[in-house]
Amino acid sequence: MKKTNFKIITFILLSANLMFSSCTKKIDAAYQNPNALTVEPIESLLPGVIGNFLGNASSAGSGYGLGGDATIIGRYIQYWNNYAVTSSDNGGTQYDQMGGTVGGSDLLGSVWAMFYYGQGQNLNRIIEWGAQQQKWDYVGVAQAIRAWGWLEMVNQYNSIILKQAFNTGLQQFNYDDPSEVYDTVRATCYRALTNLNRTDGAVSQSNLAIGDAYMNNGDVNKWKKFVYGVLARSYQYLSNKSAYTANHYADSAIYYANLGPTVNADNITLKFAAKRTSGTSNYFGPFRGNVGSLRQSAYVANLLSGLNSTAFTGVNDPRAWYLIRENSNGTFKGVQPGQGSAGILTPDLPKNFWGNPFTSIGAPTADSGRYLFRDSAQFPVMTASEMQFIVAEAAYRKGDKATALSAYVNAISLNFDMLANQYAFNVPSYALITPGSKSAYLANPSVVPINAGDLTLTQIMLQKYIALYGWGSHETWVDMRRFHYTDLDPVTGKQVYADFVPGGGTLYINNNGKFVYRARPRYNSEYLYDVPSLQKVGALNLDYHTYECWFSQQ
Repeated sequence: MKKTNFKIITFILLSANLMFSSCTKKIDAAYQNPNALTVEPIESLLPGVIGNFLGNASSAGSGYGLGGDATIIGRYIQYWNNYAVTSSDNGGTQYDQMGGTVGGSDLLGSVWAMFYYGQGQNLNRIIEWGAQQQKWDYVGVAQAIRAWGWLEMVNQYNSIILKQAFNTGLQQFNYDDPSEVYDTVRATCYRALTNLNRTDGAVSQSNLAIGDAYMNNGDVNKWKKFVYGVLARSYQYLSNKSAYTANHYADSAIYYANLGPTVNADNITLKFAAKRTSGTSNYFGPFRGNVGSLRQSAYVANLLSGLNSTAFTGVNDPRAWYLIRENSNGTFKGVQPGQGSAGILTPDLPKNFWGNPFTSIGAPTADSGRYLFRDSAQFPVMTASEMQFIVAEAAYRKGDKATALSAYVNAISLNFDMLANQYAFNVPSYALITPGSKSAYLANPSVVPINAGDLTLTQIMLQKYIALYGWGSHETWVDMRRFHYTDLDPVTGKQVYADFVPGGGTLYINNNGKFVYRARPRYNSEYLYDVPSLQKVGALNLDYHTYECWFSQQ
């Protein structure tokens, strides 16, 4: 009798346990822990990460990426200036005069937010889950993007969080030495290449194209070229270091640039479906309306019109009709920093980047822009032309003028072809680039010297400035800071960036007479939560933005 009762009790307990377990599973399925980590398809994570390159759209903040900060950095380097004079803090005139961010503003914090928020943990998950699923191509792509991001970050802010970057157990973080970040860039590049070279596991071009539809369409070879381009930049940007020649940085820059994009088909560009929504439209296009107050600078207009006193003097550049906007006279004029329309005759006022009158800041309903200023325009992140300019500069510094001249000519040629083949939209038929106009430009000795020994750094850097116009604000800013804006060309005895006057000659009051060299860390993270770290690097000082970055120091 006791044994029978024991068996019955045991059966009841087991049945109850099974019922409880079953109920628990149903309850867990119905009410999942919102804080538990859920494995998402990495194919659905990568598009958002790529969207963050230029300007994302999310519920927790939008516009994080290169685009937002480029509208300001482009004023430092005089790609463009504000169309009207303003006196408000963080207004257009302040940045035209090389001012830094003041007060509780997130301006110049878009790349910071892109890296730590928009791409941060998403890239970590792609790397983690991609490795578990043996999708090594996704892992390599994520590491390539991470390496690119580290380099963009350290060059813009100098003092950034490296070792503790993604430690979710911390509320305050230490800033690390910029040289360590550069080392991390290269180490991450090499890890990316290792994974991008793998063909085992679940590697699949068609599957990678699902997440990579709007950048490289799953082309692993283009991602490898992108990584090589990041490596080339990382070595060339240290041209002021004593180790540039001694440690063969110039050789490394040339080596990796030649492994990067070499033809325009290799160009790394962001693509847009342009479905009349922010997330599908180019940041500079009319739908998003982000550049309505910007007008081309007098500096670039003069450079393209043959009005620069030293470089390409008297030469009308056929690319002007693609890159900037004409006025009612059919000529190209631009605004001076902090002056708006002052000093420009009414017929000479340039149209805005969308083709509307100078005073118009609203976006047109029609996609009437040219070049990058269209909703569906491809936005370059890296080009073959840029890589050839890196080769030209590095070879020039080594004393190999023949290689420098060859790369210089190739770089200009590639840029002409890119514009002619990809950006002819809304350009008047009479102004289209032709083989004849391109050949005539390259045959002009004011542009391309007959003898390699006559090539100058001024020519190399200003042609690179033109080729990167609009999309390469961050890279051009690195270049200008390497030359401290006004360094002299040893051949001409004039500025490498000929005729360039920082801030138009009037610097913002907080600069204490110095040029801008860095952006402060993002306000809505660092200045609210990380003040002790800010104090250590002097980021509470009003002239912090004038502190020179490590990469440009000797």
